[in-house]
Amino acid sequence: MQALQISHLSIVNSLGAGLAATADALRARRSGLAPCTFENVALETYAGEVAGLDDSRLRSDLADFDCRNNRLAQLGLQQDGFVDAVAAAQKKYGAERIGVFMGTSTSGLLQTELAYRRRDPQSGALPPDFHYAQTHNTYCLADFVQRYLGLKGPAFVVSSACSSTAKVFGNAARMIAAGVCDAAVVGGVDTLCLTTLYGFHSLGLISRTPCRPFDVARDGISLGEGAGFALLEKGTARTDEAVMLLGVGESSDAHHMSTPHPQGLGAQLAMHRALASAGLEPQDIDYINLHGTSTKTNDASEDQAVFELFGDKTPCSSTKGWTGHLLGAAGITEAIISILAIKHGLIPGSLHTQMLDPELRSNYQVDNRDARLQRVMSNSFGFGGSNCSLIFGRPQ
Repeated sequence: MQALQISHLSIVNSLGAGLAATADALRARRSGLAPCTFENVALETYAGEVAGLDDSRLRSDLADFDCRNNRLAQLGLQQDGFVDAVAAAQKKYGAERIGVFMGTSTSGLLQTELAYRRRDPQSGALPPDFHYAQTHNTYCLADFVQRYLGLKGPAFVVSSACSSTAKVFGNAARMIAAGVCDAAVVGGVDTLCLTTLYGFHSLGLISRTPCRPFDVARDGISLGEGAGFALLEKGTARTDEAVMLLGVGESSDAHHMSTPHPQGLGAQLAMHRALASAGLEPQDIDYINLHGTSTKTNDASEDQAVFELFGDKTPCSSTKGWTGHLLGAAGITEAIISILAIKHGLIPGSLHTQMLDPELRSNYQVDNRDARLQRVMSNSFGFGGSNCSLIFGRPQ
């Protein structure tokens, strides 16, 4: 594929708002996970909640879109000069030539949960102030972001579980290559809700402690929420210090609704395709940001896939000990963390991991390490075998 400029980024999660907050937390090994106090949840678990969303409000002209998911989207768009960067791109290309490709898993599901609490006691009807199309419908995120930024190009939402906001990079690359647009805003949002917290608990996948990827005693995920956005443009990088999208690889192994292929065949195929897309070999990758959910089966299958392709030399780690598992927002969050790793020369280790599982064979990093990184791979693997691997790097 033709490499794309990553012109601008923005990010919000439980580590704070903005790129600096996330970079500082990575360097200081400060986790955003805390005992879960979200809504009326009665579960013994940790979560990565973004503070203050209940008190925030949307821009007045977009009031019908008001829900936790879109509030977090707005907070993300407001960080790191992202709106100004998109405005500059709009002047360069025109509003019709910038696409908006978002990903989400739950969308505004919490808004529907809250509406169900206020159903009419006689008819069971949802309250009249509940706006499904603007708050829960999956497309509402792209609709909101496009309106907020004043863009008029192609727009859609990918909802493929935990690979959602990784796959949008591939969508944008294909749309730009096809000449449909000249630039794209990619990313997405996922927010906490009762359905995911209790749903993952019912599957036996929620840990009572902060998640500990690749640990011999790992016992489940910690859920979190977050938003992230990237502005992609065609053309060559403006400086040698820029970071570009070099490759995208996708696969769908459809092994099981919620369990990955035990040998990680779909994951391996996605990584192989990302390398082929970028014209690279396994030895060209300096660090892999793993999907690394901290469940027994996911970590084991990903480890096998990585070992089969990269052996035991390439450093890798999961950063979910910092943010928790952001589900639909995991892809964009970990893509941005991968880009920060390149920019700051940092291989982030693995928070909360105390004793590595001796049965896992990849070169998993527990401690942070300074390193000059030229190319980084970021993995996102979702339920149903929806897999995506991204490669970011300096201009070649």
